[in-house]
Amino acid sequence: MEIQVEYYLIVSTIMLFAGIYGFFSRKNTLAMLISVELILNATDINFAVFNRYLFPAHLEGHFFTLFAIGIAAAETAVAIAIIINIYRNVRDIQVKNLEEMKH
Repeated sequence: MEIQVEYYLIVSTIMLFAGIYGFFSRKNTLAMLISVELILNATDINFAVFNRYLFPAHLEGHFFTLFAIGIAAAETAVAIAIIINIYRNVRDIQVKNLEEMKH
């Protein structure tokens, strides 16, 4: 029994909107980073699913997914380094308190 493409797209859509909601509603920079990761994972699911159902003999979607995972890992490492630096200077990682760094 094969899972239909609509079910994958429903899961991907829920992850995308959860990531968008989390990014705009959270005040913590670490929670915002997790929300961006949710958005990137939703796109990875779409790459793999569309590759499987549109071009089952090719692997372009899987390579795009692996490339996107690598980019997400690098983005996460840089973002965590920035968050640690912000915490060392401000002693808080709330977005509203980052106004102090502008002065």
